[in-house]
Amino acid sequence: MKIKMIAAAGASVLVLLFCAALGSVSIPLGDLFSIIGHKVFGFALPESIKPASVSIVWNLRLPRTLLAFLAGAALSVSGAVMQSTLRNPLASSYTLGVSSGASLGACLVIFYGAAIPIAANFALPTMGFLFGLGTIFLALAIAQRLDMQMQNYTIILVGMVFSLFVSAITTLLSALSQEHIQRLIFWQMGSFAIKDWSVIGILLPVAIIGTLLIVCYHRELDMMTFGEDQARTMGVNLKTVKYNLLFISAALTGSAIAFCGVIGFVDLVVPHIVRKIFGAAHRYVIPMSAVLGGAFMVICDLLARTVASPSELPVGAVTAIIGAPFFAYIFFMGRK
Repeated sequence: MKIKMIAAAGASVLVLLFCAALGSVSIPLGDLFSIIGHKVFGFALPESIKPASVSIVWNLRLPRTLLAFLAGAALSVSGAVMQSTLRNPLASSYTLGVSSGASLGACLVIFYGAAIPIAANFALPTMGFLFGLGTIFLALAIAQRLDMQMQNYTIILVGMVFSLFVSAITTLLSALSQEHIQRLIFWQMGSFAIKDWSVIGILLPVAIIGTLLIVCYHRELDMMTFGEDQARTMGVNLKTVKYNLLFISAALTGSAIAFCGVIGFVDLVVPHIVRKIFGAAHRYVIPMSAVLGGAFMVICDLLARTVASPSELPVGAVTAIIGAPFFAYIFFMGRK
């Protein structure tokens, strides 16, 4: 198992480096290492490397690639937790309304200029994150009022209803402000373009802390996969554990889509692949979902910015093209 994990981590690092080097202007790997060494450790930069190459790598490619990796890692970890907690192979934070809530927050910023004074420079991601997290918080509160035990089917049904309700509000606001609707649609399709290192500084600690907190619950997640009754007999406080796990997962998803827009199917596809390779133990599933999810998202972003160059495809469309057939496969195989 350790060999598999080391190999997966090494492959993800190689994917990260190659995708940072490839693009409309390809940068040799040697130059890439020299630029990173120069910027991080202060090493002398070879005279053969042009200033334009340094700017492309350091100001454009690396922040974008790292952001794609962090977003993919956060979404994949969130999906793995949702699937295990709700015992549903098709469950995700989007099911409980995180994406619809974040879209409503983005809608208020784009259409009406809503903002928070202390976070004026990050109005769009801040409102997206708060509304996404607020939506799932309200959904869980309503589910708890309807079912004190917070059984899985209650959480899923309330989340779906709440998601549809919030999406309806966003649709109504969009119909009343059609002059800005194109910007909202572009945000909803997902993109890693025009992002700098400040975004990495915000998302990196959130992704690391959220993933570590979930790893602390790996035993409870293992027990919950056997069923709610079995988990109770093994001493799991289902109500508290579910609430904590769902809230952390929603925070990871909300943080990712706040900066990158709504990107689906990553949280669905990657955890299933990880379980096939590394087994069902969550002490392996959670970290490996982060590693492979990040690599998967980096590859999707590379395709989005190179397939139709110089135009750029929405990352959400690329992940959907890959994820939708997999979604159908999971559904029909489950019925079979």
